Amino acid sequence: MIGRLKGILVHKQPPWLVIDVHGVGYELEAPMSTFYDLPDIGREVALFTHYAQKEDSVSLYGFLREGERRLFRDVQKVSGIGAKIALAVLSGVPVEEFARLVQVGDVTALTRIPGIGKKTAERMVVELRDRAADLAGIGATLGGNGGVPADAQSEATIALQQLGYKPAEAARMARDAVAAGDDAAAIIRKALKSALR
Repeated sequence: MIGRLKGILVHKQPPWLVIDVHGVGYELEAPMSTFYDLPDIGREVALFTHYAQKEDSVSLYGFLREGERRLFRDVQKVSGIGAKIALAVLSGVPVEEFARLVQVGDVTALTRIPGIGKKTAERMVVELRDRAADLAGIGATLGGNGGVPADAQSEATIALQQLGYKPAEAARMARDAVAAGDDAAAIIRKALKSALR
């Protein structure tokens, strides 16, 4: 199994791209989240990869960030979801936002992703809720934004989970405590103070 592929980008037309690695062309399927940040054709690129083999086919998927590959794999663990829907998830919403939607159980927002119906969204919430904090942490750390979660509220939610609060409870506490201009520390302090009442 290939874990990371580094070479020259020779073709890109969503959802397909081709990378030349020492004269061997690798065709990969990638989500739009990867396509948005790809370099120009002829430039070097390094991708995290996922290799999938079925009875009658072999597929290679490419991702610029480890968090994207992790989400792609985790989403496919939900019953009834395959690679096509997993790519649609990544093309429709950033990793951190998907993790937040799952944590708060926002089925309506999840159904706005192409290919996701209400029952599938409900299964995602149930089956991925425990891993959502992990996904948010990986996406924030490796997602290319310098290791900082998308916003102070998300950072506070993750911190509250690390203190032992369940994902949905931590998200609710942070949401109830946040005020304009608050940093994560202020949100955490207010959330903990409120929890003691």
